[in-house]
Amino acid sequence: MTKLNKIAAPEAPRRAMLLAAGKGERMRPLTDIRPKPLIKVAGRTLIDHALDRLAAAGVTEVVVNLHYRGDMLRDHLRERNRPRIVFSDETAKLLDTGGGVVNALPLLGDAPFFVHNCDSFWLEGVGNTLARMIARWDPAHMDALLLVAPLVSAMGFDGPGDYAMDGCGRLIRNRERIMAPFAYCGVQICSPALFADAPAAPFSTVRLWDRAEEAGRLFGIRHDGNWFHVGTPAALALTEQRLLEE
Repeated sequence: MTKLNKIAAPEAPRRAMLLAAGKGERMRPLTDIRPKPLIKVAGRTLIDHALDRLAAAGVTEVVVNLHYRGDMLRDHLRERNRPRIVFSDETAKLLDTGGGVVNALPLLGDAPFFVHNCDSFWLEGVGNTLARMIARWDPAHMDALLLVAPLVSAMGFDGPGDYAMDGCGRLIRNRERIMAPFAYCGVQICSPALFADAPAAPFSTVRLWDRAEEAGRLFGIRHDGNWFHVGTPAALALTEQRLLEE
């Protein structure tokens, strides 16, 4: 059994990629007049919730990609200085999750970094989630570490589950689309090596996770609180209702 070592604190990710370029079509009609990252949950925008969490985890610089209504995101983030915001412009062509990160690699540097979806929102369980991910991250054995939630605590998620996980934390993708115990929470720590030889074109990061899985370098960490996939108006209403009950 492979022993996974924790990295030293100075190696913890200091940069992140925040995926904010999508059109948010499943969130219509709310996204007819605003980009999905500017939709509010508990009185605060989704993008600000994400940036707050990243800043609290020690991230000092975040690359935000822009496509749909990017001018509104630029204006909203103009005064934000913690973390520092850098924009990756995809106005000419939407690049999907993997292509968006590849396009931003020159801004992200050569150290491990977070990738965070804007529609991922959660309540903390025991300890801070991103701090737990940092403590678990081991670049000697991992190309990517994904935050995953048990389906029973994945609110607003309507799929059959994305991954199973073995006793060492390695992930196995649910290719049969029957049933798997974990949903991907939209947050990962990854090495730039994950994107080696990746195309400069639109593609999903799942393609690279499959390659890492085959090499035994795709790992997961279980979220121990409630996770909310805020991807539709119904899921947004469910999130708000559950927060009122807390």
